[in-house]
Amino acid sequence: MTSVIRRNIERPIADAVSALSSYGSATVHEAMGRTGLMKPYLRPIYDSAKVCGTAVTVSCHPGDNLMIHAAIEVCQPGDVLVVTVTSDSTDGMFGELLAVSARAHGVQGLIIDAGVRDTSELTEMGFPVWAKAISSKGTVKATAGSVNIPVVCAGTMIHPGDIIVADRDGVVVVEKSQLATVADAAKARTLREEKVRERLANRELGLDIYRLREKLKSLGVEYIEE
Repeated sequence: MTSVIRRNIERPIADAVSALSSYGSATVHEAMGRTGLMKPYLRPIYDSAKVCGTAVTVSCHPGDNLMIHAAIEVCQPGDVLVVTVTSDSTDGMFGELLAVSARAHGVQGLIIDAGVRDTSELTEMGFPVWAKAISSKGTVKATAGSVNIPVVCAGTMIHPGDIIVADRDGVVVVEKSQLATVADAAKARTLREEKVRERLANRELGLDIYRLREKLKSLGVEYIEE
């Protein structure tokens, strides 16, 4: 396959992306019918990490971060770097210097199906990263890859310009064509949960709110009074 760097991608308008920023990854995942969730081995390097932005996708050779450097040139403010590798790797492919460069070009954060390093510095910078591993092992800059092509990262397909919502609970991908629908569904779900939260706080049971007594009965569960 030919290696390419696509300079221009279709991005949703910033206000539409911002509409998702107040919702957590779990809410967005549920609002999409429990789809779009990356594998849970991707973990944030600090607990308060959170990001919502448009994906610039990067396909790298394992142990080689050349294409991450190339990707930063085509990034715009509000983008999130989504990096995958062509075979399994835990090498530290991204560190403080790359983060300084990425931030200078408006990159909001990094999702990488490999390793990172300099995590103390990245945390101090407040640069949010979700990674498969933390490793001091360095990389080379020798092998061609691609930027802004469809990729699979941590088990999920991402197209350039899709929306990434990530926090301590996980990383979710929202197809750009579904952005408005998902934002509306996330808002509706949040409003429903506020009402349920109120009822639970007033000592109502989830068994009654969600009509789970009927489910228990249908499953043959019996109560025994002793």
